[in-house]
Amino acid sequence: MTFYLEGDLGAGKTTLVRGLLRALGHEGRVKSPTYTLAEIYSLPAFEVYHFDLYRMHDPREWLDAGFRDISDGRAVSLIEWPEKAAGWLPPPDVIIRLTIADEAREIECEAASLRGAHYLESFCTLC
Repeated sequence: MTFYLEGDLGAGKTTLVRGLLRALGHEGRVKSPTYTLAEIYSLPAFEVYHFDLYRMHDPREWLDAGFRDISDGRAVSLIEWPEKAAGWLPPPDVIIRLTIADEAREIECEAASLRGAHYLESFCTLC
């Protein structure tokens, strides 16, 4: 599955990824991939790829870094700043938009594929 994480600086994208990884059982350090572009977390059932494309200047950098061939069908990709690699990324299954509202954060989730719609349906039944 591919998730696009959208929002201004400081909206909480990396914090959301940290919380998600903790909820999935990851106990190690979760650092921002702002300078490395990617961090990979191996979980028992799948791998999580956390991308932060903020520092990219050209969408082709996505290709140059070799990221387009990462998924083996057992991966979840969480991509911050997806517009920085527009046209080269895999299409999203879910788009998550984070906004700053006063001193709180608001989140909006949008299914962008049938698989994303099924995921959000099952997720929302847990809430």
